[in-house]
Amino acid sequence: MHLSAGSCIIRDWHENDLASLVRHANNRKVWLQLRNQLPHPYTETDGRAWIAYASSEDPATNFAIEYQNEAVGSIGLTMQSDIEFGTAEVGYWLGEAVWGRGLGTAALRAFAAWAFDEFTLRRLFAGVMFHNHASRRVLEKTGFVLEGIHRQHVIKAGIVQDQAYYGLLPEDLKLS
Repeated sequence: MHLSAGSCIIRDWHENDLASLVRHANNRKVWLQLRNQLPHPYTETDGRAWIAYASSEDPATNFAIEYQNEAVGSIGLTMQSDIEFGTAEVGYWLGEAVWGRGLGTAALRAFAAWAFDEFTLRRLFAGVMFHNHASRRVLEKTGFVLEGIHRQHVIKAGIVQDQAYYGLLPEDLKLS
């Protein structure tokens, strides 16, 4: 995949992304906002395993976010099944070095439009740490609607936290 998102590109992961992946993912501030699936510290072994996993998916659902010819983050889908068939959870992260540049919004807008079309989805959803105002704003600027706050829903770094849940229907997507 190679999807232009304006200020960034969404593309497949490549073996030569290893150094930039480790550099951006091995950051406690990034880790604190994500599920424990992203380990901390983030090592070259973790990076190799992620690139191998993402490269072997069929269909591919996890991609690099590229900015200025460097992989600076990731975006992907977890397809749902059973009674939730036709929906997917979206997740994304960016390295701290590129925070505040609008890359998250640009990437999520392009990716959501692609995902709705590619997989004939009727809904995307995302859970985000309640205190992560930057990520919540990315979701809202893309058209995601806050559907609820799950109180004391997650534990991260030993701290019980609330989690905000957002949903997006194709007609809600804001492309600008």
